[in-house]
Amino acid sequence: MSRLYVFSDDSMMGRDDGGRFGATKATAYIERELRRLELTPAGDNGTFFQDIGYRTVVADTRSTISVDGQQLTLGRDYTPVLRVGARPVHGEMQVVFGGPLDSTARLTDAQANGKIVMLMAPAGGNGRGGGRGGAQALPAALMSADAIVVVQGDSLTGANAPARGIVPDDADRLAAGPQRINITRAAARQLLGADPALAAPGTAGRRTRMDILFAETRWPVRNVVAIVPGSDRTLKNQYVAIGAHTDHVGFTTRPVDHDSLRAFNKVMRPRGLNDPLTVPTPEQWTQIRGLRDSLSKLHPARIDSISNGADDDGSGSIALLEMAESLTRRSRPKRSVVLVWHAAEEDGLLGSRYYTDHPTVPRDSIVAELNMDMVGRGRASDHAGGGASYLRLIGSRRLSTELGDIVERVNTDGRYGYAFDYTFDAPGHPQNSYCRSDHANYARFGIPIVFFGTGVQADYHMVTDEPQYIDYPHMARNANFIRDVAFAVGNLDHRPLVDKPKPDPKAPCRQ
Repeated sequence: MSRLYVFSDDSMMGRDDGGRFGATKATAYIERELRRLELTPAGDNGTFFQDIGYRTVVADTRSTISVDGQQLTLGRDYTPVLRVGARPVHGEMQVVFGGPLDSTARLTDAQANGKIVMLMAPAGGNGRGGGRGGAQALPAALMSADAIVVVQGDSLTGANAPARGIVPDDADRLAAGPQRINITRAAARQLLGADPALAAPGTAGRRTRMDILFAETRWPVRNVVAIVPGSDRTLKNQYVAIGAHTDHVGFTTRPVDHDSLRAFNKVMRPRGLNDPLTVPTPEQWTQIRGLRDSLSKLHPARIDSISNGADDDGSGSIALLEMAESLTRRSRPKRSVVLVWHAAEEDGLLGSRYYTDHPTVPRDSIVAELNMDMVGRGRASDHAGGGASYLRLIGSRRLSTELGDIVERVNTDGRYGYAFDYTFDAPGHPQNSYCRSDHANYARFGIPIVFFGTGVQADYHMVTDEPQYIDYPHMARNANFIRDVAFAVGNLDHRPLVDKPKPDPKAPCRQ
């Protein structure tokens, strides 16, 4: 509990990667704890850190968008999506409406060429781990546009208003198509001269002047890697990997009332940012006001702007640190354990991709990877089916039936009493959970994985994901269980048998 309160404190600024504070400060905390515990560093040049080769890009305050002599306000009306390879935008261009942001091209290349194409964001916003702020692929016909503006809602918050972005050191800015810019509905009406919700694809808007500028810094974006050497002279050259991610989604420039947001989401968005933002019915407003009034009796109003990420993935990061300490205080498994705190999961699983592309131990010596992402909640009040015996498993038999059997055996032999939820492991499940956390990058190389979690809830990717809402006994029990699974795999007299087809590491992940 003490460690998680430190790790998800407001001073960490939401652990967004690439800034002086945020994830840089959070990884420094993990590194200090590992040095104190005297673990073996396994990063770059004898350190615990592995720089993943990204630089930080922020929207320059000199950026401007103006229409009919009126300027929009950066951060309030619009914010550029800071992403790899986007072309700079300078000049006056025609706005044209292109319909919803999906895989269907409703404009021709000729209609989009040299224009500002306006698209409507899909309901529900952005999912986890796939990049923030509109990372969905564009139809090929829109790649000739000079800029893409994506209409997000009445305000820009959370994932739709990134404070910064990170790009590879060797990124080619001319390689990845037009610059995307998130805008509010009010800004969209100004640019289009009409309500975009009522417009047809091909509707011409106003001529608009755009000058989108960026500034770059070089704060490190880094994994933290440590090793607990195995006890067996031969098997210690093989590794059980255990991972979590240190980053979260930062902060918003538009503070909200914490309790009002929590009451609203409990009724309207029980899966947090995974649920679309809709207008409550009169009955739902009554429920929301009742919850808000109950909270008002407990404490004064609290204005909040920082997405602390206590569960996502402060819980996994601190559970991993607790495991590191536990492994130094008891007998070690025969195989070594490599502990990886991955960077930039929220920006598209970048830290785990870098680590699996540039592992600090031989990749073929990793016999399994156990990934934790959100292991601190799971109450019945968090989601249907939750409770003391709840734990979600994904991917445990995707590559190795034996690994899935080991997990079940540890549950039985250790009398943990979990009733595992395999629902989100189903092929083709719409939540795409198998592809949305760091284990996916290990699995692409044929390394058997298990993804452990307690699932999303109303505080997911919200400023309300704070440490006072964590179920600490359940989190501790989950950490003990996952550590025991690591021991079982680490003491096996053979590698977990891979009896399923290995994927092409260059192919897209498939749920």
